[in-house]
Amino acid sequence: MQAIILAAGMGRRLGEYTKNNTKCMVEVNGEKLIDRFIRQLSKHHLSRLVIVVGYEGQKLIDYIGHRYDDIINIEYITNPIYDKTNNIYSLALASEVMCSEDTILMESDLILEDDMIDMLVNHPSPDLALVAKYESWMDGTMVTIDDDRRIISFVSKQAFNYDEADRYFKTVNVYKFSKEFSKHQYVPFLEAYCKVLGNNEYYEQVLNVLTKLGNTTLRALPVSGVKWYEIDDVQDLDIASTLFAPSETKFQEFRKRYGGFWRFPQLLDFCYLVNPFFPTRRMKDEMKSNYDVLLQNYPSGMYVNSLLAGKYFGVRQANIVVGNGAAELIKVVMEEHANGRVGVIYPTFDEYPNRLRQEQIVAYIPDNRDFAYTADDLMNYYCDKQLGMLMIVNPDNPSGHFMPICDVLRLADWCEKQGIRLLVDESFVDFTEGYEDNSLLHNDILDSHPHMMVMKSISKSYGVPGLRLGVLASADETLIAKVKKEVSIWNINSFAEFYMQIFGKYASEYKVACMEFVKERQRFAQLLSTVSYLRVIPSQANYFLCEVLAPFTSASLTQSLIERDVLISNCGNKSRMEGHQIVRIAVRDRKDNDRLIEILNSLVTV
Repeated sequence: MQAIILAAGMGRRLGEYTKNNTKCMVEVNGEKLIDRFIRQLSKHHLSRLVIVVGYEGQKLIDYIGHRYDDIINIEYITNPIYDKTNNIYSLALASEVMCSEDTILMESDLILEDDMIDMLVNHPSPDLALVAKYESWMDGTMVTIDDDRRIISFVSKQAFNYDEADRYFKTVNVYKFSKEFSKHQYVPFLEAYCKVLGNNEYYEQVLNVLTKLGNTTLRALPVSGVKWYEIDDVQDLDIASTLFAPSETKFQEFRKRYGGFWRFPQLLDFCYLVNPFFPTRRMKDEMKSNYDVLLQNYPSGMYVNSLLAGKYFGVRQANIVVGNGAAELIKVVMEEHANGRVGVIYPTFDEYPNRLRQEQIVAYIPDNRDFAYTADDLMNYYCDKQLGMLMIVNPDNPSGHFMPICDVLRLADWCEKQGIRLLVDESFVDFTEGYEDNSLLHNDILDSHPHMMVMKSISKSYGVPGLRLGVLASADETLIAKVKKEVSIWNINSFAEFYMQIFGKYASEYKVACMEFVKERQRFAQLLSTVSYLRVIPSQANYFLCEVLAPFTSASLTQSLIERDVLISNCGNKSRMEGHQIVRIAVRDRKDNDRLIEILNSLVTV
């Protein structure tokens, strides 16, 4: 068996990375794609590797040199008109080579796990096309296949139908062709296709012709659980670098992205926090049905959106401001309105203290293993600290500790007497038991405590983090008016505005979703408590803070899980948590939660 790599293209979309080099000279995590290919292919004792070069081909030849002479025989074919042809011509130049023996054919802009080549070589079918179930990041040629792995059709970009996407498989652009297939089926049609339609086509179009004739021996081999990526542009390169990051840096590679994990469908995200039971399918369908209108029209300004938010939460328009996520409002409040010293309870959501000067922060760290505290604890600790503001998250993040509303209001009364502005973030309050009686977002409560501000992210409990919605409410109309002027005129998009507009129709479904969540949290807590190396801290939020026990540390557990494509939060890395072995694990739906428990239990047997 031999291998052919098509490496003649110019790779213009990679910009600076291919300005003076062909695509397979691009590095992913310090290793060039060509070196990775040669390392993977050489394990299979191939008779030769033939590389079809074109753009900057001599640089590639010079780079490879004789470094691999002892493990594989490398030959070259040159496409002199690479800038005027597509890959069908490059492969046609190698047609004689293809007919000489069984061939692995692959393109040079891929990065694959070793197992993928092994699967191809070891599979008994002589003629194979590796395919992968369609995912949103995939682009290019798709196929449909039947139960016998026969390819029914090739689907071009132009013919792609999103309504049928669940039927599609993406060609990985790695093939195994037998000598007989090449000689008697593929190459004759390849030559005829080039003669009739020219050389500015793609070699997969020939496979499409063979498929339509119905007598080809080519079969599809679906791959699952094996990582691969096609690198066409700089974002692809970035994603591939994360996907194939070495184990010691993989966690940080994911964490620095702060989301966007739809690009990594294999990842189980137990780090970011969202309601798994809302919005309902019907609500999402209504959003979809208005997609065109929302995409092509400007959203309203703050006047309308604060009116919608007030309707959403039952608060007067003058007392509420909408943000592009709570993060936008946190930035404004902490940088512009947090005067003097600010009380911060640790561990916390670091976006708050990160917006303060270090000399402003007056830290309180509960002196117990559960990071629990009462209103009296806070009043006693801060009574002589001369605060300008006290900030609490309730339920707290990451501990899940919840202070009853009566104690929050007692704390608010104390703060007012002390001349301290109280900021309460209740982003997770709807996950608490009896949540409808636990919110501060009521006109009478706000009016009774004008020194209090209430922050709420709509991402978390409402399950719509992609909309970037948050609110800040206070009876201090002067403060709210200032914040409204400090954010941009169009700070939320039309989809977020429309979501607030229609939410009322789905309020009853939201109540059901919250009740369903509480049941799942209780079940998940029981399962987590059976994991021998975790101590589960009670939580009223949509996550559990867990103390990590031997044989793991928070760092080693996080590392072990990311190697299995599971992301959790290592809270031992949080500010002022040095020495604490703690992780935060989100609550997802039943299927994902059960999968995590299975993985956690498997770690102790490794």
